[in-house]
Amino acid sequence: MRPTTDSAAELAEALRTGPFHVALRIALAARGLPLHRVQHRLAARGIRVGVTSLSYWQQGARRPRRTESVRAVRALEQILELPYGSLVRLLAAPAAATAEADPARTGARSYRALLSVGAAVEELLTGLELPADGGLHTVGHHERVRIGGAGELRDRASQHVVRAHRDGVDRYLAVHHGDPGCDPGRVEVHAYENCRPGRIRRNHEAGVVVAELLFDARLRRGDTYVFGYGFTDGTAGRSSEYVRGFSYAGGQYVLQVRFDEAALPVRCRRFSRVGPDAPRGGLAELTPNGRHRSVHLVETGVRRGILGIAWDWE
Repeated sequence: MRPTTDSAAELAEALRTGPFHVALRIALAARGLPLHRVQHRLAARGIRVGVTSLSYWQQGARRPRRTESVRAVRALEQILELPYGSLVRLLAAPAAATAEADPARTGARSYRALLSVGAAVEELLTGLELPADGGLHTVGHHERVRIGGAGELRDRASQHVVRAHRDGVDRYLAVHHGDPGCDPGRVEVHAYENCRPGRIRRNHEAGVVVAELLFDARLRRGDTYVFGYGFTDGTAGRSSEYVRGFSYAGGQYVLQVRFDEAALPVRCRRFSRVGPDAPRGGLAELTPNGRHRSVHLVETGVRRGILGIAWDWE
């Protein structure tokens, strides 16, 4: 199928100005090629790319980054009869500059701004080709943290309610940052409800584990989804705080920290930060309940930044 004069002009403009996903989407439409046929033509050239990945590329939900993915883009230029380098050139543009002005994407995660080990987390994400914000907004998140008899972070479990703000979302990235001395190789990932573990990445130096959780269903824009997951740690020394970073505002967050009877803190308080190196603000004393073993915080509408609970042992 040859493009009309109008569509040819639109395609030429998209290839000139980008962004990449818009140019790819227009090129696919102009040639009239469904994604499964594109996949077959790539496979005939020895390049394996899933239809889901192709769909995410043209939606802007993912961005080709790996060597094999860039090779696929070069092959797409030939399959779609585009000038050599016209799509690859658009990949060289910064992602922030090529992203469409979509309010749903303004909360794209920047781990460097939220975690002291943010650079390590972003390195682990390289190659996963997932959208920066996951395509999801949190509606509600109830997190339970258990501190063991030696004061160590024993485990944490989450019940998470999310809403998709684009079609085709089928996974979530969970990040675990252990306390100093954590051994990521011994940290266990658990998928409790409506999800299953996918790819798992570990950074031993930073004490970080990134787990891909695959949903049991592919979400459409506006769909909500409930899933449960957790991490078993217990590999580090005595813990003194637990924090959660939020890259965009909205949703409810509940954090419960439960202490072993053999290791009860003398003082607990909630706090907030605008970044990992910023001073603590929003300090408020927390009174333990449940026979002095548990404290919690409830934030009905989270704001971008960090929330946490800290405690003193003596």
